[in-house]
Parts: sequence; structure tokens; C-alpha cells
Amino acid sequence: MTRAVAFVGLGSNLAHPRRQLARAVRRLARLPHTRVTRVSCNWQSAPQGVSAPQPDYVNAVAMLSTALPPRALLARLMALERRHGRRRGANSARNAARSLDLDLLLYGRLRLVTPTLTLPHPRMHERAFVLRPLFDVAPAATIPGRGLARKMLTGVRSQRIARTRTHHMH
Repeated sequence: MTRAVAFVGLGSNLAHPRRQLARAVRRLARLPHTRVTRVSCNWQSAPQGVSAPQPDYVNAVAMLSTALPPRALLARLMALERRHGRRRGANSARNAARSLDLDLLLYGRLRLVTPTLTLPHPRMHERAFVLRPLFDVAPAATIPGRGLARKMLTGVRSQRIARTRTHHMH
């Protein structure tokens, strides 16, 4: 079974965000043919691209070793979001507050554009809340078509982000 290294961005700003992330990581570890190999610290960041005020986000990045193909992994991530109360729909506001957001950021060195999945994640290089935790788990991570992720950190320096407590649930 071929395995790939995949990176998943986790975010929450509702219903005990740190606890949401801890539960989500445990559920990621239970996905078929998948192991969580590393998880970043939690980072607190201001919401991006929002019109109405909302709470800060707590973000992290998980590094997975998986034999699930990219679309199957994405389907599992969306099912996990729903299990955490996330609703995506035509009426959902873009960048609305959410209990859990899971983004498939990277899947090996794969570059893919489909109606449901774009790899690498199309905006990850513009987001401190993705780049900073990605650097925690994989300092040498490369974004296919863009280069070393750490080199993009300087371009997002103006975005407010700070390390925050990590919620460990046993």
C-alpha cells in the first residue's frame, strides 16, 4: 500500500476551540490506513476576510502518513467537520465562525485542480495561521510550485498570530 505524507490544517473559533482541535486530532488518528505523525503547537490568530466580528481562531497543523487517496482523505475530513457540527452549504457565509475547519493543505508533492479539491491548498502560502504551525511540524516543507514554506513566513508577518495553550485530552 503506497503511503503519502499529507498535511491537514485545523481551525476552530467556536465551542471550546482547543478542545475541538484535540478531539479532531484523535479522530484523524483513527482514520483508516492513516497515522498522525506530528502535530504543531496551537496558534491563536485573528479571523481573516470577515465582515462581522467573531472570536479569534485556534489553529494547528497535523502531519499524516496515509494510504488514503487525496479525494478519499478529503471526504473523511469533511465528515469529521460535520461530526463536530460544521455545516457547509450554499447559504453558509464564506469565512463564517466555525466549530471545526479541516483543510487538506498538502498531499505529498501532488499538484491537482478539480472542482472539489485543489492541491496544494490555494491560499496556504498567504496565511500565517497555516505557515507558522506547518513550520512547527515540518521546517523544510515545500509547497509544490511555490518553494519552501518557511520563506513565505516573511510575507505574512503583519498577520496577528501567537502561540497558545494546547488542550490535551486523555
